[in-house]
Amino acid sequence: MNIKSLKLGELESLACDIRERILSVVSTNGGHLSSNLGVVELSIAMHYVFNPPNDPFIFDVSHQSYTHKLLSGRWNEFDSLRKFGGISGYTKPNESEYDYFIAGHSSTSISLAVGAAKAIRLKNEDRLPVALIGDGALSAGMAYEALNELGDLKYPCVIILNDNEMSISKPIGAMSKYLSQMMAGPFYQKFKSKINQLLELMPDSAAYMAKRLEEGIRLITPGMFFEELGLEYIGPVDGHNIKDLISAFSVAKNMKKPVIVHAQTIKGKGYEIAEGPKEKWHGVSPFNPQNGIALQKSSQKNATEIFSSLLLELASKYDNIVGVTAAMPSGTGLGALIERFPNRFWDTAIAEQHAVTSMAAMAKEGFKPYIAIYSTFMQRAYDQVIHDCAILNLPVVLCMDRAGIVGEDGETHQGAFDISFLNAIPNFTLAAPRDELMFKEIMEFSYSFNSPLAIRYPRGNFGLSDEFKPVKVELGKSQILSQNNENVAFIGYGNAVAKAYKVAKFLDINPTIIDLIFIKPLDKELLLNLAKEHKKWYIFSDSAKRGGVGEILSGFLQENNIKDVNIISFEYEDKFITHGSINLVENSLNISIEEIAKKIIL
Repeated sequence: MNIKSLKLGELESLACDIRERILSVVSTNGGHLSSNLGVVELSIAMHYVFNPPNDPFIFDVSHQSYTHKLLSGRWNEFDSLRKFGGISGYTKPNESEYDYFIAGHSSTSISLAVGAAKAIRLKNEDRLPVALIGDGALSAGMAYEALNELGDLKYPCVIILNDNEMSISKPIGAMSKYLSQMMAGPFYQKFKSKINQLLELMPDSAAYMAKRLEEGIRLITPGMFFEELGLEYIGPVDGHNIKDLISAFSVAKNMKKPVIVHAQTIKGKGYEIAEGPKEKWHGVSPFNPQNGIALQKSSQKNATEIFSSLLLELASKYDNIVGVTAAMPSGTGLGALIERFPNRFWDTAIAEQHAVTSMAAMAKEGFKPYIAIYSTFMQRAYDQVIHDCAILNLPVVLCMDRAGIVGEDGETHQGAFDISFLNAIPNFTLAAPRDELMFKEIMEFSYSFNSPLAIRYPRGNFGLSDEFKPVKVELGKSQILSQNNENVAFIGYGNAVAKAYKVAKFLDINPTIIDLIFIKPLDKELLLNLAKEHKKWYIFSDSAKRGGVGEILSGFLQENNIKDVNIISFEYEDKFITHGSINLVENSLNISIEEIAKKIIL
């Protein structure tokens, strides 16, 4: 869609149409709502002033890229948003040339923009990287590492700071507001440039006084921090005023320097129910747009709710329990604990590395930390897990929500790799519950366990409820759920035990079914006895095959010189997993109950 010829009134009308389109599709498909409604005008002004795809548009996290998608040739496809085979809820280069980079995790945009700026300089091209980053993403250290280098290099680059909660800097008083508006205009930027040239020619004493005056003005404006880093600053600008945005972006484009454009927006703009910093409207399931009520509500407690209630129960009993999450208090279930025990549970914002390391120190001080972070986001703190937790053998508990296929969020969010990357770390123990009753037993075990422990559990509901009786958890001990002297064993880990059970029911067979409970350490005695009579082991785990449960068990057999057991794993093949409903994605991977049943040889 070419919008450069549109007049201001037509652009404003387009913004209304886009909001209606986003609301209609997201209320049907689910997705990120408030963040996208808040950047409609920003995205329109970006497409109006800059020249994508020649100018790389880099969206931080990219969950706020819906308007960009609509403006870059995907209006008719937008109904397929987040559906299997449809367009992604994030930027995806193989979907469109307008999507410069894939994104799904926070705070990568400025680093990408710096890299693009370096490449553009080396190739001597007339292109300008444009990054859109939310204020929350500036809570991660990676953003500051990139800003630090950019301020030193001075390569042309525009960074649009979407400040939707005034969390970067709140203008103080009418004078500050007036000065900020003035600084967003072309007159001030041109004036500032002339003054800097003049200062170079003035005597040192006069230049010193002029510099002090400029610093005094900057002290009551929000741009001081960025300018100290060596970046030009424009703003704050009203992020819903297209005319002002076009003006500010045009100034930034012509400066040929690294520039921060600070735009203040309202999340959920245009849909009153979702307006403001309301976490529940950040990511939504399908809902009725008339009243905002979700269309489907499960009566069964999901794994996150179970974790939250179990940890709350433990924290009420033991006052040395503390906990942390990284910008996901409701998503991880820690919100209830932060509200109940505000001095013992914290949200560090988007700072997984800091979250883990801060809890390592608390463990050393005698506390019992529970670190609630999605499986996919735990990847961001891998060095801290090794360096700050494992080496000292500290009793932290990694509580990894969204383990396995998470559905519509796709490649960047699938919880496929935590078993593979944690199994390699000395001192770590890995456990997973199959249902709510075993989750309770594992949580009870976790409190008294004095080494690093990682617990993984799924998004949504467990596949089992009360089909099997729980057992008291002992380190490295598995549970035999059903036993048969035939040749076949179904070995499950975590929520995938349910799939093992359901495949057996589907085939109307009665194999020996094992719940590993622990994948590290293994129950060696049970597995050695199993290998004596059961020569076909079918492995069920919601995880990557490379480095996963099947390979761990294969290694165990090899170490024990057992050569007559055949292992067949139904874990994920060595590729990234696309977005879509979990059932459709599993069908595409040939790991649905029906597809697995076809591969079972008795």
